[in-house]
Amino acid sequence: MQRLGALLRRSQGDAVLAPQLLRTYATTQMTIRDALNSAMDEEMARDETVFVMGEEVAEYQGAYKITRGLLQKYGPKRVRDTPITEAGFTGIGVGAAFQGLRPIVEFMTFNFSMQAMDQIINSAAKHHYMSSGAITCPIVFRGANGAAAGVAAQHSQCFAAWYSSVPGLKVLAPYDAEDTRGLLKASIRDPDPVVFLENEILYGESFPVDQAVLDKDFVLPIGKAKVMRSGTDVTLIGFGKMVGYNLKAAELLEQEGISCEVVNLRSLKPLDREGIAQSIRKTHRVVSVEEGWPQCGIGSEIVSIAVEECFDDLDAPPERVTGAEVPMPYAANLEAAALPTTDHILAAVKRVMGK
Repeated sequence: MQRLGALLRRSQGDAVLAPQLLRTYATTQMTIRDALNSAMDEEMARDETVFVMGEEVAEYQGAYKITRGLLQKYGPKRVRDTPITEAGFTGIGVGAAFQGLRPIVEFMTFNFSMQAMDQIINSAAKHHYMSSGAITCPIVFRGANGAAAGVAAQHSQCFAAWYSSVPGLKVLAPYDAEDTRGLLKASIRDPDPVVFLENEILYGESFPVDQAVLDKDFVLPIGKAKVMRSGTDVTLIGFGKMVGYNLKAAELLEQEGISCEVVNLRSLKPLDREGIAQSIRKTHRVVSVEEGWPQCGIGSEIVSIAVEECFDDLDAPPERVTGAEVPMPYAANLEAAALPTTDHILAAVKRVMGK
């Protein structure tokens, strides 16, 4: 605080600098769980058409305690427990959105969303186009996506690439608490269906947030990536949990004299193609990291952007780090072998650096 006071005294009379300093230093810690809970709470208080539905979201307070306290505050009409029937309650949510409500549909895991693919894709995603703009579907599908721990093949799949290939959907994958609050609030307010991909492993992780992020009207723009760390030698691109892996790899590589720029995609559809290209043109090398399968993955699209828009700027072929092309094993040692690691990222960076 003494340092902050001295900096503010030096900046007296500078109307631009002082708020920047306050934004930098006035921070607190927030878990992803609390970021999700507070974002839904504030949007439900702001707009009475917003309601939450899903398995165990009410009486049990959510399978991961994401919806804790909402039933007591808003009552059973706006926090609704459903039977174990994803196709059924997703269809109810889509119909409610067609009629002007703003449902938040929780999937206990996106693995279970496969039961509701027809409702999400053929109903929610397509009706705005098929009705010539007459029908909107302001709905958020949210829940845990990707690998958890020790839950095997049918519970550890990443659906980022699947949903990102569908016209009419917006697909978001936050990393930290700022991403989560700002993007979830933006999703709830958006007129289009949004698939909001969280990560179970990150729910209890804490991240610094400043006072601006805690504002009840804080939202982030959909479709904009964020540079988490500036660098000059290679761009590391990822989303969700993999952003943390990229940041760790960048720290280790800095000790070897390699400067990494870390880009957090945040929005997978729409994808910030210009932001991605701008970073690649700066560093001339790119490594994409994701835990999903390699064929037709998000990394495939990153490589496409690098080749189509930055070919003359590349000093090395783009690299992809992905999960293995196998259903997720149950055994802990095999599970670890099927997922990307920091060592995989380090090796890929050294390849593009010619080391």
